[in-house]
Amino acid sequence: MKYTGTTYRPPFESKSLLLQVTAGCSHNKCRFCTMYREIPFAVESPEQIEQDLREARRLYRHVERVFLVNGDPFVLPAERLKETALQIRAHLPEVASIGMYAAIGNIRHKTDAELRELRALGITGLNIGVESGLDAVLADLNKGFTAVEAERELSRLSAAGMDFSLNIILGAGGRRLSREHARASSELVNRTRPGLVFVASLHIDAGCELDEDLEQGRFVEPTLRELLEEERDFLQGLDAGDTIFFGLHPSNAVPVYGVLSERKIAMLAALERGLRELPPAVLDACPLRGLEGAPVIPVIS
Repeated sequence: MKYTGTTYRPPFESKSLLLQVTAGCSHNKCRFCTMYREIPFAVESPEQIEQDLREARRLYRHVERVFLVNGDPFVLPAERLKETALQIRAHLPEVASIGMYAAIGNIRHKTDAELRELRALGITGLNIGVESGLDAVLADLNKGFTAVEAERELSRLSAAGMDFSLNIILGAGGRRLSREHARASSELVNRTRPGLVFVASLHIDAGCELDEDLEQGRFVEPTLRELLEEERDFLQGLDAGDTIFFGLHPSNAVPVYGVLSERKIAMLAALERGLRELPPAVLDACPLRGLEGAPVIPVIS
């Protein structure tokens, strides 16, 4: 199957078939990210998609879910997405759902009727990098939307019956906006009720605009203690009962996971244990980052 450059997917899509329908990212201007900087945005041809689906049928006897890649396939016009969904149905009739990365701007350009039609064809479970509920942070990251706009478009997805998950980046506001970022992000999640909220710590790609701000002192990176405190405050503010809190990304020093209504207290306790038990020298430093932004925590005797 054809893939252009590095192919990314959420951790919880590990069992999904990855089908490329776009290359690169249509926005490609987020100030913390270089994932697609060297890949011009392009749309895959229906013929290539057809070929890939035939290959998938030869390789796999049963496919439950398809996740469309790369950056934000939901940018495609509704008619093109419907065509792709019908291609999937023709070759993999057992597929129960089709997901993909999406941006707030992708939703804005689709009518309510189009969203309902896409949901009827099995498109649901969109993964959306909203990153923050605070306008100052959204502007600093150059996301291209405000918190009010995000809430409006996410509400339209819900009205169409389309499930979605939201990504929130711990540390996205730096030290200066940490508390406000945590509070506003909790409020956005509470108002929009995603099926899952995916939490990862900020990992500034070398060479991105935010990296330049960091070097020049315009952005002050949180310490590990501050990241854990921010995650605690964010989690404490959540009351979206059925939402799954996914804090298992490698960039998170203390892994936590569970449905909020069932595991919130236990997850908060795990974060508090991390704040108590990790060595102060580690907690009060900005963590070095390894693979996928994982904090490299030294063993201190």
